Amino acid sequence: MASETTTLKKAKLTNVRSIAVIGVLGALAAVVMIFEFPLPFLPPFYKLDFSEVPVMLGGFALGPAAAAVIEAIKVILHMILGGGTQTAGIGEFANFLFGCALVVPASMIYRMHKNRKTALIGMGVGTVVMAVVGALINAFVLLPVYATAFHLPMASLIQMGTSVNSGITDLTTFVLLATTPLNLIKAVLVSLITFLLYKYVSPILHGRVK
Repeated sequence: MASETTTLKKAKLTNVRSIAVIGVLGALAAVVMIFEFPLPFLPPFYKLDFSEVPVMLGGFALGPAAAAVIEAIKVILHMILGGGTQTAGIGEFANFLFGCALVVPASMIYRMHKNRKTALIGMGVGTVVMAVVGALINAFVLLPVYATAFHLPMASLIQMGTSVNSGITDLTTFVLLATTPLNLIKAVLVSLITFLLYKYVSPILHGRVK
């Protein structure tokens, strides 16, 4: 009986710690998301940030479900900190999907066998999934929504891409030469940073620091 009580107490403490870690990482990701910057070879409204790093760290430590929750917290807090949304939540929901497309597959694969090899495989798969999901959502949802929200014809958005890359001439080339490179660059950098950091922050996330 005593051992069962001890086990239940440990389980409760673990759950409380996990909830706290999820909340902290979600808040940290929202703050990191504020510090975004454009890339000179992409349209100016495409910006890079590293907010998926805390999300992926949480996913590796606590699993894919936790990663999705951290991603949701990040997006909700960013909307609050940013004073709302200009696309009726469509852009924020798309950001949630992009983030999950990267971190959920990565953390699912890493969870199967926790070592460096599966971490790299998971991040590679997540990178590909994010690139595909990002291309499809931008082509069929996000870019049309932005054009409507900002009262711009689609041709004007495409022209912004043409001004930095003459190869961008229509929606397809815009997605292939602007959207996809951004997502690939972000996924690779986020994966690299996570790979370098996880060994050092894992004890903290698991509550093993004495």
